[in-house]
Amino acid sequence: MSTAIQKVETPDAEHLVRVHWADGSESRYPCVWLRDNCQCPDCFLSSAKARRLLFEDLDVDIVAKEVTLTDRKKISITWPDEHTSEYEAEWLKKRCFSEAARAEMREDLFLPERQYWGSDLQLPEIPFEEIIYNDQSAYQWLCTLKKVGIVLLTGAAARQGELVKLGHRIGFLRLTFYGPTWQVQDKADANNVAYTTGKLCFHTDYPVLQHPPGVQFLHCIKQTAAGGESEVVDGFHVSNKLKQQNPQAYQILSSTAVDYTDVGVDYCDFAVQCKQRIIDVDYRGQVVRINYNNATRDTVFDIPAEKVRPFYAALKEFDDLLNSREHKFTYKLKPGDIVTFDNWRVLHGRQSFQSGSEVTRHLEGAYADWDVVMSRLRLLRKRVLNRD
Repeated sequence: MSTAIQKVETPDAEHLVRVHWADGSESRYPCVWLRDNCQCPDCFLSSAKARRLLFEDLDVDIVAKEVTLTDRKKISITWPDEHTSEYEAEWLKKRCFSEAARAEMREDLFLPERQYWGSDLQLPEIPFEEIIYNDQSAYQWLCTLKKVGIVLLTGAAARQGELVKLGHRIGFLRLTFYGPTWQVQDKADANNVAYTTGKLCFHTDYPVLQHPPGVQFLHCIKQTAAGGESEVVDGFHVSNKLKQQNPQAYQILSSTAVDYTDVGVDYCDFAVQCKQRIIDVDYRGQVVRINYNNATRDTVFDIPAEKVRPFYAALKEFDDLLNSREHKFTYKLKPGDIVTFDNWRVLHGRQSFQSGSEVTRHLEGAYADWDVVMSRLRLLRKRVLNRD
């Protein structure tokens, strides 16, 4: 798109500045937004990329006193108090309020595209050393993680501590009540069902937290000869299937607050309670997070008695879809593998394995928040693609 400006105008009776572009398109910018986003040193701290202008000093009914165009690349606005603001054409074009421009900006900032999958998943693989030392590979890893929801990193050392390196690569790991990293193995008096040899049904981790970890890492250090296979399912894909198949069940799971609890001692002692919708949707009705862990779903259920059975019926249908052959993907980690996945989207489970006198299966786990992951992705994109 051309960023040359053909002309600018301030229509009477409108609190707008209209920009006519050389490519024939037009953008409308509210005066209050333009004044709020003045980029001069008095209004904007460029070293922090943060607004200095106080909102209490902003006139929401402001109109431009004078608008001038410089070399078709910049507009200058004089406001009623004689303050002057300048805006580059490219800066304005990216922030156009049209639906198409806003959609493009959403794509650029948040990468909302999803690639759904079922049992046909081709599990993406990238060597661990490459993503640690090569920016292009790290960028590919995080882009794929955002789009597909799961990536396998191969060739890490089969010892504890590799996830700390991964944390440093993206920024830092998420500390929880189970520590900065945690060991998944059979333990006496286990304080979590994961620390047993039994089958783990499909779940997301930590829905008992108000803000569950966005990304999970599981590093295989030791693997049992028989059993212990990992299973994953695309929760967004299955939620969409449920919505098509049974809209009422979908409505129940996306509106009912389910109680979760987790009480015990690990990194420190804890007693956590939370309410979550199993299918969490945003303001547009799009699924943004699955909050489902049968092990930590509380015996307390804060809904009227007559709504309990319909809820169970809806959850049963959802669970059946999660476990159907067409939706779940099964694989087996080997020592040195690190599976990285979207804990808001991908539900994971494990097949049972035999206990022994020694530890036969050992995974080290860790979490990261999507804010940290997306921050690193944007920085890597700028470096790899040489973007401003």
